[in-house]
Amino acid sequence: MIARRPFLGRIQAFVVLAVVAAVGGVWCAAPGARAAEETPFGKIVADVIPVNNKIHDKQTILSQMKTKAGAVYDPNTVDADVRQLMGTRWFAPGGVRVSTIIGADNRVTVFVHVLELNNIVNEVVYIGQEHLSESELRDLTHLRKGSPLNPTMNQLAAQEIQNKLREEGRAYATVILLEGDKLADTRVVFQITEGPVVRLRGVDFRGNAAADSGRLKTVVVSTGPMISGFITPLTAKFNQAMVEEDKKRLVKYYYRLGHLDAQVHEEVVPYPNDVSQVTVVYHVDEGRAYTVGSVKIEGNKLVSDARLRKVIETKPGEKYNLDAVQADEQRLKNLEGNGGVNAIVEHAWFAVPDKPGVVDVHYRLMEPSRGEPDRVGRIIIEGNTITAQRVIMNQLGLYPGQVLQYPKLKQAEANLSRLGIFDGEDPPTVEVIPSDFDSIYKDIRVRVKETRTGMAALTATVNSDAGVNGSITLNQRNFDILRVPTSLDDLFAGKAFRGGGQEMQIQAMPGTTFQRYAITWREPYLYDTRFGLTISGSFFERQYTEYTEERTGLRATVDYRFAESPIWKTTMSARLEDVDVKNIPYWASNAITSDAGHATQLGLRAGLNRDTRDSYLLPTSGSVFDIGFEQLFGSYYEVPIGTTELSQYYTMYQRKDGSGKQVLALRTQATVMGANAPVFERAFAGGFRSMRGFTFRGVGPYENDLNIGGTFAFLNTVEYQIPVMANDKLWFVMFCDHGTVERTVTITDYRVAVGAGMRIVIPAMGPLPIALDFAVPVHQAAQDQKQLFSFYVGWFGGQ
Repeated sequence: MIARRPFLGRIQAFVVLAVVAAVGGVWCAAPGARAAEETPFGKIVADVIPVNNKIHDKQTILSQMKTKAGAVYDPNTVDADVRQLMGTRWFAPGGVRVSTIIGADNRVTVFVHVLELNNIVNEVVYIGQEHLSESELRDLTHLRKGSPLNPTMNQLAAQEIQNKLREEGRAYATVILLEGDKLADTRVVFQITEGPVVRLRGVDFRGNAAADSGRLKTVVVSTGPMISGFITPLTAKFNQAMVEEDKKRLVKYYYRLGHLDAQVHEEVVPYPNDVSQVTVVYHVDEGRAYTVGSVKIEGNKLVSDARLRKVIETKPGEKYNLDAVQADEQRLKNLEGNGGVNAIVEHAWFAVPDKPGVVDVHYRLMEPSRGEPDRVGRIIIEGNTITAQRVIMNQLGLYPGQVLQYPKLKQAEANLSRLGIFDGEDPPTVEVIPSDFDSIYKDIRVRVKETRTGMAALTATVNSDAGVNGSITLNQRNFDILRVPTSLDDLFAGKAFRGGGQEMQIQAMPGTTFQRYAITWREPYLYDTRFGLTISGSFFERQYTEYTEERTGLRATVDYRFAESPIWKTTMSARLEDVDVKNIPYWASNAITSDAGHATQLGLRAGLNRDTRDSYLLPTSGSVFDIGFEQLFGSYYEVPIGTTELSQYYTMYQRKDGSGKQVLALRTQATVMGANAPVFERAFAGGFRSMRGFTFRGVGPYENDLNIGGTFAFLNTVEYQIPVMANDKLWFVMFCDHGTVERTVTITDYRVAVGAGMRIVIPAMGPLPIALDFAVPVHQAAQDQKQLFSFYVGWFGGQ
C-alpha cells in the first residue's frame, strides 16, 4: 500500500512554497523594474539602499562599501563590498545579499539586504584551559565582551583553540562550544579538554620496496627522539598537520621515481600503557614503476626537432623519472633561450592504452610568434647604494645589443649571490621588464639589496700532520682600496673602503707546530676585464724534525678566465721570499746544513687549470687538471720546478632518487725539479692528503736518519667512498695510496699503503667533513716513518 501524505502536511508545504515565492518576489522585483535579463553592468548607480537594517544605520553600512550613488555599477566591486560587510561580523552567515532594479531612467538602484546579529556578547568563558593564557585565547578567538554574537564565528573560534592545542602536541585535545551557538545566546562558553602532550617515538614504514626505510626517513619531516628509546622534552611533538605533510612528501618522492599511482596512509600507534607516546607507521602502496613508451616534442617552430632531441636524455624503454624529465624541460628551455627565444616548456605524460605501466612523455613548447631573436636593451640596476655599477655588470655577462641568452639571467643571479656581498634572505634578481611594445629589445632589471660584507671568523683545527691550530680571520668581501673616506659620515655609514667588489683578508693562525700570518687583497676583474689580480704578504714558521723553517714573502698572481670555456683558467705568479732554515740537528748531513741560514729567492710561475667538479668539498663527478712550471732564482741557486696534478671522480652507484652516491676517486701528482734545489723547496710525502700510513714528511730519501727530501715525487691515490647513512652525512672509505719520492727522476723505492676510514659531516662544525683514516704500509723503504692513524677535525665560527 502506498502511504498518503496527511492533509495537514500538504497545507504546510503549500504555505512554505507561498512564503518562498513571496520572498523571492520581493527580493527580485519591484514596480517599474526592467526585464530580468537586462544587466545592470556599466550603468550609473542611482542609489544604494540597505534593507532590514535595525542596528546599523545606512551611513554606517555604506561606509564599508565602494559602490556609491553616481558610480558605474561593477559586479566585481559589489562582490568585494559583500565580502567587506561580512568581514565586519555585524551580520549572520550569508546575511548580506544584493539585488538591483533598473529604473525608467536606465539607472540602477542597489538594494543591500542584511540579516543583523541582534545580540551582543555579554561574557566569554573558557572552562578547563591550563596552558593557554586568557590573552592567547582572545588572540585566537577574536572574541570580546560587547562584540556581536555570531554563532558561526564562535564555532570557528572553538576549532581555532583546538587546532592550536594540537599544534602544540596535544593530539587528544577537544573544544566544545557549550553556549554561543544560537542567535538568542548572550554568552560564549568553551569547554576545553587539553589532554597530555603526545611525543613521537619514531616513524616506520610498511610496504616500501623501491626505497628503504632509512632513506624514507630523510624525506619526511617527522622525527623521533635523538637517542633511540629515550623520550625527553626535546623529542618532537606529535602533530597531525606534520603527518599530512609527510604523506605529501612521500607521494611526491615516489612520483619522482616513476611510481605514479603511489598512495600513503598513516597509522598512529600509541605506546603500550602510555598514551602520551606514539609511533607513526606509514603504509605505502607503491604501485608499479612506469616505463617510458615514446617521447614526443610538440609546438616547436623555430628550432628543429632533431636539434631539440639531442638534449633530451629521457629515452623510450627507460623507467619514468620526474627529475630526469624536468631536467629535460630545462635543457630544452636553455637551448631555445641561448638563441634569444623565450620559450615556455612543459611536459605531460599519458598512459598508453592496453599497455599497463607505460606512459608516453610529451614536451610542449610555446614559442613567440616572431621569428627574430630577442636582444638586450637597457640594463637597469637598482638597490646598490654602496656597490659600484661595474661590480654588478661584471657578473651579468649581458651587454646592450647582444642576443639575449635567457639562461644567462639565472646564471647572473647565481653569480651575484655567489659574491656574498648582497642580502641572502632577499637575493639578487635579474629579470626582463614587461613591456606593452612587441620589440626585440628587452630591458633587463637587476635588483640587489646591500648587506654586511665584513666578517670575523674563528677557526680551530686539529690534525695528525700539524697538531692544533687556531685561526682568527678578518674578511671584507666588498672592499675598495681606492674608496678612502672623505668625511666622518663615510666611516659611520660603512661606505669607506667598500663597494669595489674586491676582497681583503687578514689572517692570524697560531699553532703548536706551525704558525702563519697573512694579508691578502684580490681584484677579480682588473680594469673590468677577465683578468684577476691577487697580492699577498705572509709570514710562516714550521717546526720539522729536520729543521725549523721561517718564510717571509710577497706574492702576486694574475689569472685569466676564459669566456668561451669558464672551466679553464690560466695563471701567472711571482713570489719574493726570505727563507730562514735554523735549529738543524748537529748530526744532519750536508744535504740539509748547506742550506742553513737566510736565502732570498724569486719565483716566476705559469699555470693552467681545468676544473669540472660538481662540488669543491665532496665531488661526485668531474675532474681537476692543473699543470705549472716555475723558475726559482735564489741567492746561490737557480732551480726549475714542474708540477702536474689530475683528480678524477666517478659515481659508480646511486639510489633511484640520485642520493647515496658511491664515488671512485683517482688522484695522481708528479713533481720534478732541478738537482740543486734547496731543502726547503724539495718534495716530501707522508701523512693526511699525501701518503697515509706514513708520518707527515715520513716518505723520502734519508741521510743520517733525517729526511732530506727529493727532486722527484710521484704520488697516487685510489679511493672508494660508500655512504653509510641514508642522509649522506657519514661515509665509509677504502683507499690505496702509492708512489715515491726520490733523489732523481727514477723509481727505486715504491711505497704502497692500504687503509680504510670514515668521513663525517656535522653541520654545526662547518662544511668540511671530519676525516678519520687508518692505513698500513704494505711496501716501504727502510727508513720511512710509519703512522697507523691520521685525522683532520675542524671547527668554524664566524660573524
